[in-house]
Parts: sequence; structure tokens; C-alpha cells
Amino acid sequence: MSIEKLNYTLLDLIKYFLKLGTTGFGGPVALVGYMHRDLVENKKWINDSDFKEGLALSQLAPGPLAAQLGIYIGFVHFGVLGATLSGLAFVIPSFIMVVLLGITYQAYGGLPWMQAIFYGISAAVIGIIAVSSYKLTVKSISKFEIPAIKNSWLLWIFYITAIVLTAVTQNEELLLFIALGLIYMIVKAPPEWIRRPKTASFFLLSTVGLSTIDLGKLGDLAWFFIKAGAFVFGSGLAIVPFLHSGIVAEHHWLTENQFVDAVAVAMITPGPVVITVGFIGYLVAGFTGACIAALGVFLPCYLFTVIPAPYFKKISQNKSIKAFVDGITAGVIGALVGAVIVIAIRTIIDIPTALIAAGTALILIYVKKIQEPHIIVIAAILGILLKLF
Repeated sequence: MSIEKLNYTLLDLIKYFLKLGTTGFGGPVALVGYMHRDLVENKKWINDSDFKEGLALSQLAPGPLAAQLGIYIGFVHFGVLGATLSGLAFVIPSFIMVVLLGITYQAYGGLPWMQAIFYGISAAVIGIIAVSSYKLTVKSISKFEIPAIKNSWLLWIFYITAIVLTAVTQNEELLLFIALGLIYMIVKAPPEWIRRPKTASFFLLSTVGLSTIDLGKLGDLAWFFIKAGAFVFGSGLAIVPFLHSGIVAEHHWLTENQFVDAVAVAMITPGPVVITVGFIGYLVAGFTGACIAALGVFLPCYLFTVIPAPYFKKISQNKSIKAFVDGITAGVIGALVGAVIVIAIRTIIDIPTALIAAGTALILIYVKKIQEPHIIVIAAILGILLKLF
């Protein structure tokens, strides 16, 4: 941790993250931009070197990018207490919002006006996720250019395999992503311990065993969200295929329409996109379910930030870890694209929804000043006009 004289207190930092969690729209990239502008350039609370280290750790380790960076910034000068309080301050405002939306949705979801609103919003969400999937593909795998594709050919195989498997089976397996990470690590940068197969075998077998334990509904909810939170790399939207597979296909906690509505809620609230788990948890098991879901998905994010933070300079140079993460990320993004296909088939039900989805994608690509929350509001109005008038 840095030891220079500070020009701010822990309370100042908490207030900042409460404000950012209440007003910060635009997704992980925008939130990271706000933090750099406010904390590095304007307030000068964090130096650029510490900020870049935090950003690198957030990209390397699983966890929603913006939330993880906020936790790391709290850790820089105030240790574990700062990391804990900064993370809570960032997440709590949007958590409260999604729970209130969950209460409203459960109370009025069956009414025509509410159904009309989400008719338009759900179609817009498909366009938003599709564009995000493209951006993540270009950023994490390679550009759609022959030389770049040749250079990253194995990642493209992982990516396409995950798309096909997800679209066909409508399911995601965490062990698949672990396997992709291990394969890429063995090919690109095999570590010394890879020669000890018993270690890897024990890890994989114990994971399978834990997945089969009967924990009851709340226990299943907690374990499911812990697993999901442990495999979100870079963007909160990367959690979508995991959530869709477990919540809709495996456990049948929500219907397809309810799930798409939950993703929409993430788009219209500030803070980390992954906070939609609070909305989902509320629909499944009330306020207790919302708390368990949020705690489950953010606990891995918190631990993967706080535990390696003191040693990160050494970890960040480990080529084997980087290769492992690259392999997993290719599979996760492929699964996201596959999930978009599955959800789109069930959500785009007529010409108006197809036009809203396509229009959303085109606006995001060509009109830079319009952000996702603005599009969601427009889509909601279109839904009301199309369904009620």
C-alpha cells in the first residue's frame, strides 16, 4: 500500500462511491472512466500507477470490472477495511434500486401497462447485449481481420465452440471454462505444477462433488451465485449466460420473459450491471433471496481483489495465469454470444420487437451520445404505444 500523506479520508472515499453507485450509468468502461477522471485527475486521491495496477488486477481476476476496481482503490490506502466499505458503498445504492424495482415488478408485473413497458425494453436489451458481445469479442479475442484471427486461432476455436454449445444445449458448464483455461495455459505458458496431475484432478473432482450437494433452495441460490460470480471476467454482461442457464433452464426459478426483464433492470439502474442478481434473488426468494444473491456474486469479486492485492506486482507478470484467464475469457464471451442467440429467439417475437432490437444496435454503434439508459426509456415508451394504443 502507498504511504504518502493523504489529502482525503476513508469517509470521503465512502461518500464518493455512494454517489457513483447512485448516479454512475454507462456500464463498466464508463464507470472506470469516471473513477479515473474524479480520483486520479481531479481529486488526486490515487496516483496513476496505483489506478493502473487496480485496473490490471480487475481485468485479470474474475469479478465485475468496475466493482473490483472500486474495492482495490479502497484497499490502496485503507487496507481491508477500505476495500470492504468502498465496495459496499458502490453496490448498496443500486442494490436498493433493483430490490424496489423487484417489489414493483412483482406487484404490478401482471398488469397490461407493465407488460407493455417490458415488451419494448426486452427487445432493446437484445440489441444492447448483441453490441456488447461484439465489443467484448474484439477486445478480448481479436479484431475481425485475417492476420489477427490467425494469430489468435485457438482462442477463436474456444469462442466458436462455446457459442455453438450454448446455442444448441442452452446450458453452460463451469468445468468447460476451466478446461479451456487449462488447455490454453498448457499450450501457451505451461507452469511447473502442471506436471502434477493429481492437484488438478483433485480440484476438478471436488468441484463436481460440490455441485451435486443438496443445499435447499436458499443454499442452492447462494452456491449458484458464488459460482457465477467466480467466472465473470471484465464485463457484468458476461454473467448473462451463467444466469440464463441456471435460473431459467436448470432451476426454473424464472421464466424466459422474467429473465430478460431482469437484464433490462440492470440496464436502467446505475452502478455495476451484475447487480441485477438482487432483482433476480428478490423474485426467487424475497428480500432474503436478494441479499443472498448479491452477497454470493460479489463475495468472489471481493476475495479475488483483497487477497492478491499485496502481491499483485508479482502475480501480474505470471504468463501462465494470464494464459489461463485468456482461455476462460474466450469461452465466457462465446457463451455470452450463444446466450444472446437463445434469448433473442424467444424475445424477438414479431416485427416491432425485431425493429426495436435492430434500431437499438444501430443507435449504439452510430450515435455515441445516446447511452443505454436513454434507449431503455425510449423502448419502454414505444412498448406502451405499440401495446396500449
